[in-house]
Amino acid sequence: MTDGDRSYWDKHAKNYERSMALLGRPIPRMVELAGEAVRGAERVLEVAAGTGLVTPALAAGAGEVIATDYSAAMVAALERRVRDAQVANVRCEQADLYALRFDDASFDAVVAANVLHLVPDLPSALAALRRVLKPGGLLVVPTFCHDETALSWVVSRALAVTGFPGHRRFTAKSLRQAVEEAGVRVTRAEVLPGVIPIGYVAGKFGPG
Repeated sequence: MTDGDRSYWDKHAKNYERSMALLGRPIPRMVELAGEAVRGAERVLEVAAGTGLVTPALAAGAGEVIATDYSAAMVAALERRVRDAQVANVRCEQADLYALRFDDASFDAVVAANVLHLVPDLPSALAALRRVLKPGGLLVVPTFCHDETALSWVVSRALAVTGFPGHRRFTAKSLRQAVEEAGVRVTRAEVLPGVIPIGYVAGKFGPG
């Protein structure tokens, strides 16, 4: 991630959830699906956890969740949410997606919600997530698809004028293709409607 991107999220962490009032229609279903997907997983890594919109749902069905974000301000907000929710099986850390400190093949599931459109180098980002997944592990990457509809196309260009640090505009089809090209066998893909729809994509790495 670039320093400029990090500064943007540090600055906007306090307003992040307020922005979801406009863009958040797909979020509840995304959270539900992600929670269902990791149910029964012993060890889950959440990348780009932000303020923790998804984290409690992951923790509800998993043995342990390590929730990370590369913005210090986001991690502080994440820690407050976890503390307020009294979730005991979550550890919060600051971490860069491209430089995860975890061992190879050390997680049963990796969740990276609404971040792939923000990463400068998509193949390297997906490779980093795959590296820490066990063979047969589950990758869950729901992502805002800015080019999915005419409305989302317009809203996305308006956001760009504000300095929003997006690096690509997906459709649900192009998101799925990117994940498959990274060697992930997609097991679930659907479009969650909204001002900017979310493409929910999940799949397994390797056998299983």
